[in-house]
Amino acid sequence: MTAADIERHEQVLSQFAEVYCRQVHPGEGDDLCAHCRDLLAYAHQRLVKCPFDPKPKCKDCKVHCYQSDYRDRMREVMRFSGMYFVKRGRLDWLIRYFMM
Repeated sequence: MTAADIERHEQVLSQFAEVYCRQVHPGEGDDLCAHCRDLLAYAHQRLVKCPFDPKPKCKDCKVHCYQSDYRDRMREVMRFSGMYFVKRGRLDWLIRYFMM
């Protein structure tokens, strides 16, 4: 996986995590809460270590490298943020997510 691919994936994950954290964990200011920072750091770790090239969508991957609790948390973030973007007309982010 190239550095540009990793950066693109990280950008999408960051945007989804920011929306989720801002809406679900209010009062944390502009920064992510510790819970969401931990999830994002874990996702970055998994992304860098992904052995597949090109990287498949995690939901379609045969090898689930996320621990089950992190996988559940990421699924919740993606589900919540995806609906947030749809409701606000930001389909471009969803298209990026599904095209990865």
